[in-house]
Amino acid sequence: MGALRDNGRVSALDLPGWKHVYSGKVRDLYRPADGPADRMLVVASDRVSAFDHVLEPGIPGKGELLTRLSLWWFAQLAGRDGGHPIPNHLLGLQPPAAVAARAMIVRELDMQPIECVVRGYLTGTGWAEYSESGTVCGIPLPAGLQNGDRLPEPIYTPAYKAPLGEHDENISFERSVELVGAETAAALRDASLEIYRRAAALAESKGLILADTKFEFGLDADGVLTLADEVLTSDSSRYWDAEAWRTGTTPAERMASYDKQIVRDWLAAAWDKTGTPPALPDDIVERTAAKYRELLETLAG
Repeated sequence: MGALRDNGRVSALDLPGWKHVYSGKVRDLYRPADGPADRMLVVASDRVSAFDHVLEPGIPGKGELLTRLSLWWFAQLAGRDGGHPIPNHLLGLQPPAAVAARAMIVRELDMQPIECVVRGYLTGTGWAEYSESGTVCGIPLPAGLQNGDRLPEPIYTPAYKAPLGEHDENISFERSVELVGAETAAALRDASLEIYRRAAALAESKGLILADTKFEFGLDADGVLTLADEVLTSDSSRYWDAEAWRTGTTPAERMASYDKQIVRDWLAAAWDKTGTPPALPDDIVERTAAKYRELLETLAG
């Protein structure tokens, strides 16, 4: 999956037949100890991160819930939703029993250095920028939009995946062309917008709004653009309740989310972003886990 950057957290798992090679903020990667070198084992942990820090404690069951949601979305996008199949990195092999519920065996890809962000609604840092300049990531938007409003059309706002410990950098489409070439940049944009539209329509049919999301892609050995990493999970996307969005009278009511926003909000109020973050209270952990479960049940049943 391209160059790996370890965050210094060493996985304690000893998985027969697999060698631990990398730990990110929330996932651990393994290569076969003795076997085909073109595959990797991706294990989703229960770790939770916010503001570029891994927090304690983790969210019980988070790794399994997000893996199940990713696998469900990969299946929809492979054609189950009625659209044409989107190539993905899954190999269809059974992970080791010890991590089977929260792991995927995937093809190794030439990962592209672009984080493919699609925004269908005005929120978060996009709302902050729009409030000042009427733009989101430099893209002009109509005047008069409010926090949480639906955009006239989804917009593609790529980011450059920064080295570990640094913040990803929002970039223009023109800059993405400089990084990966015109053909690949256009393919990343077009695939991202297509996947977002398909996913947003499916989510809407379940009473949910997919406000924004991010994708990662790689090229396989034949140069085919391939969807990778996690996809459309609570960690990579903002989901809102559609009825609450329609009827809410405040931004908090309209944009009550199914992700780790509970963690972000608590941490922002309890920590000044210096030193080590405080431990998460039990009720914050429990409420976050409940939101992850609710999203999976709402989408996948």
